[in-house]
Amino acid sequence: MAGAKILNVCQEIFPYLPESPISTTCRTLVQAMQERGFEIRTFMPRYGVINERRNQLHEVIRLSGMNLIINDDDHQLIIKVASIPSARVQIYFIDNEDYFSRKAVLRDAEGKEFEDNGQRAIFFARGVLETVGKLRWQPDVVHCHSWFAAAVPLYLRNSFADDPLFATSKIVVSLYDDCFTEEWSEAFVETMKGEGVPAEELDKIGTLSYENIIKLVIDNVDGIVVEAENLPSAIEEYIAASGKKVLRGRADKSGDEWLNDYKEFYDSLL
Repeated sequence: MAGAKILNVCQEIFPYLPESPISTTCRTLVQAMQERGFEIRTFMPRYGVINERRNQLHEVIRLSGMNLIINDDDHQLIIKVASIPSARVQIYFIDNEDYFSRKAVLRDAEGKEFEDNGQRAIFFARGVLETVGKLRWQPDVVHCHSWFAAAVPLYLRNSFADDPLFATSKIVVSLYDDCFTEEWSEAFVETMKGEGVPAEELDKIGTLSYENIIKLVIDNVDGIVVEAENLPSAIEEYIAASGKKVLRGRADKSGDEWLNDYKEFYDSLL
């Protein structure tokens, strides 16, 4: 639908992080969908490894300055912005000293996943939605790329469900071959309960494994994009049983076919 608004919530985007299936897909999609007539807003975390000077990030003063209260703790929300060179595409960055100042992305120097990744994901999700609220920008589609955006659908279906900016938004999740392996802390469940997600919905998932978190996300979206080549069989079976709209990603498609499939998928949701 020409002129429809797509909010991209991305775990990573090239060139701000190295090329990977997620970062390059997000980089390609935001430009391609803009060129196909969609209005785009795109967010990612401002990880501490991102060189702000080289990438020309600057703080958006009119959007910064909020404090997000999560678990009765104040966390400063800082919004930065940059433009992808040669693409005429802006990227908004969610920043906070507690969660994103470390010189790493999702794992430490030894490759161990950070124990607070679930809490970082919560702050990122809240930060994105509060910032979109400040922009007074109403997305038709909210597209969440990979597991670090997992809290976004939970917020949208619960504590933000009555917000007129998001009440009619369709939610999409893209799944990639980047499963986390360590179970998330129980703090994720307790925090999301405090953020308005019903206890019964959270308690039914059991352990906070990748598979269970993704199943919870699937329950709260309208559409699923599978860019993974090897999803766990339990998730494939859950997708099949969900009855949700599904787009199979790049595989052997040409670039234009792949991107046109995305456009048609978005249109089918609207």
